[in-house]
Amino acid sequence: MSEHPAHLLDNPPAHQPVDAPAHWQRFAPDLPAERVVFSEVVPGGGHWSWRLSRGMALRFVALDAGANCSVLLYAAHDRLERYNAPDSLKAQHTAHYRQGHVLMSDMGRAMASITEDTLGWHDPFGLLLDSPRMAAKYGDCRYETARNGMHRSGEDGLLIEIGKHGLGARDLITPVNLFSKVSVDEAGRFRFDAAHAPAGAMVELRLDMDVILAISTAPHPLDPRPRWAPAKVGIAGWRKGPAPADDLCRRFRPECARAHHNSDVLALC
Repeated sequence: MSEHPAHLLDNPPAHQPVDAPAHWQRFAPDLPAERVVFSEVVPGGGHWSWRLSRGMALRFVALDAGANCSVLLYAAHDRLERYNAPDSLKAQHTAHYRQGHVLMSDMGRAMASITEDTLGWHDPFGLLLDSPRMAAKYGDCRYETARNGMHRSGEDGLLIEIGKHGLGARDLITPVNLFSKVSVDEAGRFRFDAAHAPAGAMVELRLDMDVILAISTAPHPLDPRPRWAPAKVGIAGWRKGPAPADDLCRRFRPECARAHHNSDVLALC
């Protein structure tokens, strides 16, 4: 019996990245090319997820004005450990996120840190757009009629993504809504700033432990614009390395240093 002939696959050489096309060159050209691992352009209303290692960083760039990117974080080693909004905000004495802030787990560990940021305000309170609110606001636009132009809520998109990693509805946690600004007026009501994020706005998360990270680019639930037109978001993953001793986020507050120390200990185990 003759052997099967070798298949001549049109694959790139092993020393070249498999990122084709190199989207990151359009929206994050300052990143060191030899450290970029992947990049994506996520359409408005889209969703995606990854399992990523400590020391990786994700550069998020608003490719259109008015972007929103809802982010969930779970520990890769134990999915019961996940991002905890109350603990993160209380420990850092803040009601919004910006450069220097740390996203902490319910075990007191640093899961991710905001190392770069051009906006200075990212929303931790606004939750997710769900399907009933989406249909009431934007109309019913399903796959049967619109195919890939269908409307998908942030809640549904994130449920799809975390389901790929063995998680379900009971595991859906409060997200961080990158690029969105929600303030509180004198009467205690939330106010959404529709002009907060121009095209080109950027924020970067460095991962301080191995995580499962899921995102949705559906509109923010408090966005007042009546037309369904969610913005595209560019995402580039690159090897930034773990937080050094003099890291801005590690030194931002004593609570941040403690959270980073806890993640350092975990990495040594």
